[in-house]
Amino acid sequence: MDSNLVSHPPVPAGGQSFDESEVPLYYSRKTADILHKYGPGPRIHFHMGLFAPGAAPNTTVSQRVLKRRIVESQEAIVDHAARTWGAYATPPARLLDIGCGVGGGSLYWAQEHGSTVTGLTVAGEHVPLIKELARQGGVADRVDPVLADVHGFTTTDRYDAAYANESSGYMDRERLFQVVARALKPGGWFGIQEHFICRPEWTEFIDGYYKTRLGTLSEYIRAAGAAGFELEQDEDVTDRVAEFWVQSMAWNTAELDRVEGTGRTPGTAPASPAAWSRERLLESTVTHGKLFRIWRDHAMETRLLLFRLGGGS
Repeated sequence: MDSNLVSHPPVPAGGQSFDESEVPLYYSRKTADILHKYGPGPRIHFHMGLFAPGAAPNTTVSQRVLKRRIVESQEAIVDHAARTWGAYATPPARLLDIGCGVGGGSLYWAQEHGSTVTGLTVAGEHVPLIKELARQGGVADRVDPVLADVHGFTTTDRYDAAYANESSGYMDRERLFQVVARALKPGGWFGIQEHFICRPEWTEFIDGYYKTRLGTLSEYIRAAGAAGFELEQDEDVTDRVAEFWVQSMAWNTAELDRVEGTGRTPGTAPASPAAWSRERLLESTVTHGKLFRIWRDHAMETRLLLFRLGGGS
C-alpha cells in the first residue's frame, strides 16, 4: 500500500474555503460519544439508519431498546445498499472504504461479503481502535485501516469497489471522484450514502453543526461524469431515515435522565460512566428535533447512489 498523506483542502460548491483541520478534530472529540451511544460493537456505525416504510416505533421504551433499534437501523441501511448494489450476487474482492469512521462499514464488508477492505480515516486514534474491533470480529486479516486524507491518497492497488457512507460531505467532490477513478479497476463501482441540499437556507445550520460541506445531487453527477463515472442507481431513502432522528432524540432524553440521576436512588452512582455532559445532551436533543423536521420536509434528502466507472467489459 502506497499512500500519500499530503492534504489538499477541499473547496465546496459555494466557493467558501474549507478548514480541513476541523474534520479530524471533530471526529477525535466524538469518539467517546460514538462508542457510548452506538457501541460496543465490534461493528460500530456513525450514520443514519433505515426504518421500514411508514414505521414510527414507540419511543416510551427503555434506553436499551432504543439503542438496539438505532444500531439495527444503521446495519439495515448498509445491508440494503449492499443488496441493491449487487454485492450479494457479486461480492467485491477488494473494497476501499473512504471515511470509515470507527470501522463499522469496513467490518460489515469483510464479515458479510468476504471483502478485503482498506479503510481510510483522518483520525489517527481510530486506526488502533479499528484494528482491535476487527480482531474482535474475526477479520483482522481482511481490514486494513489507514491514516490518510483521500484528497492526497494514491495507491498501486486496484479495487473492485469503493464506499463512502456519509463521509463525502467532508470532501471536495471533484477531487474525490478523480482519486476513486484511479483506485478502481475498469467497471468498478463507487457506492455513496449521503445527504443532499434541497433547501439552501438550512445548509449553514447543518454544515456548522457537523463541520461538513454538503452539496447537491447535480454537483455529484457533474463531478462523477468528469472523472469517467456514470450514475447507475439513485435511491431516495429520506422518508425511511427520518425516523432515525426521533429514535436518537429519545435515546438522548433517556441518557439525560440517566446523567441527572432520574429514576435511581439518591446518592447512588449512575449505572455506567456518562460519556456526554448535560449541556451536550441538551444541545443534541434540541438539534435532533430540528433535523427531524428538515428531513421530514425534504429540505435535505438522503440518497443511496451507485456510480460505475467506464472501461469494464
